[in-house]
Amino acid sequence: MATVVAFHAHPDDEVLLTGGTLARAAAAGHRVAVVVATDQIGERGPGESPRLAELRASAEVLGVARVVHLGYADSGHGPVLYPDPPDRIRFARAEPADAAAKLAAILCEEKAELLLSYDAAGGYGHQDHVKVHQVGRLAAELAGVGRVLEGTLPREGVARLVRTIRLLRIPFRYDPEVLGNAFTPRSAITHRIDVRRYAGQKQRALAAHRSQVSGTGRLAPVMRALVRMPAPLFGLLLGREWYAEVGAAGGRAPLGDIFQPVVRGARAGRV
Repeated sequence: MATVVAFHAHPDDEVLLTGGTLARAAAAGHRVAVVVATDQIGERGPGESPRLAELRASAEVLGVARVVHLGYADSGHGPVLYPDPPDRIRFARAEPADAAAKLAAILCEEKAELLLSYDAAGGYGHQDHVKVHQVGRLAAELAGVGRVLEGTLPREGVARLVRTIRLLRIPFRYDPEVLGNAFTPRSAITHRIDVRRYAGQKQRALAAHRSQVSGTGRLAPVMRALVRMPAPLFGLLLGREWYAEVGAAGGRAPLGDIFQPVVRGARAGRV
């Protein structure tokens, strides 16, 4: 059995990008840990923030054995970087070396064989997601983690997904130019994980993030729709997850297994 650590920017990212993969790995007997860089945007009261409590509930649904918060605040998505809360700095302001040292210490504690992180675009370009990419790569080097898989979506398929969301009449604001350069080209993706069997867990884990589902944020309408839709439709939309393995360009892994190394020179099938 192996240990996989998934490094994410915010609570709820662990579900949307890697939830099925984590549930599948845990069900197979692997140890799974989630490290999240940030919690909420604003000040928090005494004790654990609501978003971290929701993350722990989500992790329990997915079978995750350990959850760690690196101690940073959400930087927000947009041109304005708000002042730091009194008790912590925003992740966008963190020194990459400092954040990487924190993550590397956890990777060493866990004796992680595999790190899940984000692609160079940070998915759709959120500054905290881009920072996760930078910090994840550096931490893996510091800790000597042999394999890094960067969670993503096939860029060519994102437009189709957006069209589906609009056909379902789900309110969703987006910038077509940004989406055109988001995520990862299909040719660079090395792993496609079939997680339809775990779609029910993934949907329940998403529902655990109550503050996001019931909130007024940009993605809240989409999250509400995902939580309420019939399970078969949820599995159809979010039943596959994609990764690009660092240093493995030009190869493909057997579909469905994040622990299977990429075979260089393998034919690139449809991802």
